[in-house]
Amino acid sequence: MKAAALTAPERVDVIDVPEPACGPRDVVVRMLGVGLCGTDTAVVRGRRKTPQLPWVLGHEGVGEIVAVGEAIRDRQVGQRVAVEPNYCCLSCDPCQAGFTSGCRKRNAVGLTTPGLLAERVAVPAAFAHPIADHVSLADLVCVEPLTVARAAVRRSGAREQQHCLVVGAGSQGLLLCQSLLEVGITPAVQEPHAGRHELAMSLGATVDDPHQEVDHVFETSGAPGALDAALEHLRPGGHATVVGMNSGPLALSSHAIVSQQWSITGSLIYDHPVDFADTIAALEKGALEPHRVLQARFHLDEAAEAFTAVAATPGKCWISFEG
Repeated sequence: MKAAALTAPERVDVIDVPEPACGPRDVVVRMLGVGLCGTDTAVVRGRRKTPQLPWVLGHEGVGEIVAVGEAIRDRQVGQRVAVEPNYCCLSCDPCQAGFTSGCRKRNAVGLTTPGLLAERVAVPAAFAHPIADHVSLADLVCVEPLTVARAAVRRSGAREQQHCLVVGAGSQGLLLCQSLLEVGITPAVQEPHAGRHELAMSLGATVDDPHQEVDHVFETSGAPGALDAALEHLRPGGHATVVGMNSGPLALSSHAIVSQQWSITGSLIYDHPVDFADTIAALEKGALEPHRVLQARFHLDEAAEAFTAVAATPGKCWISFEG
């Protein structure tokens, strides 16, 4: 079967790979679509190292179950599912406390275990979430990054009518804007890229007022200096939620944190199974339209072009396995 894989540094090819084996607690999923994000491009560009080459890419996947392991009773052939691509162990102390995003043995699809950009993949059944047939494939493709965004909003404690600033309107920032709008918050957006800024406005965000203090800042870009600059907008006693990652040091001082009484929270992925299940329930109710963030669709055979397009495309690129 076909799969899109990193075959050499910065080289993506469609190759033949073996059919997946269905373990007793697995399901085999025929993939229908996979979204692309900055993590995927970091793998392609060598900023995130892979265990081996070739390496099957992708982690934001949805599909249809075509085989069910012998120990599984709550999944069926023919169900459409969204794959939760962070396989926590469910046995370490953080997992037992419900803090599965802090799992010490977490297996990350596309990073530590092969990715989803293959015609068929084996997935632990507990991480293949059924979803109603009326939800569009385009919305399904966005389930994983939308869950990241909604988890960040949940952890922030932001409330309706509060002033919030989203820094960065890449795909994650755009989905975070939608997640804030869902809870009654109209976010302001700080984004230098004209196309991304325009897309954020079309979703319902507003232009950032540099003279207005805000209650919450959400930093999604991971750009050097972005968080330091964003905190200049944060009122005393305000809260910053950091989603974007950068390995460089912050210029932030403990004096600033204490004197301004700021709270700063890092938000990594989401917690199993509640966050994924909650996002799927919201999509089934029609509460969100994440497909509006999708801007470019490619076929599996165009995987190399799709990865090249990610950096230049406002919104998300995705790969469809359908004609």
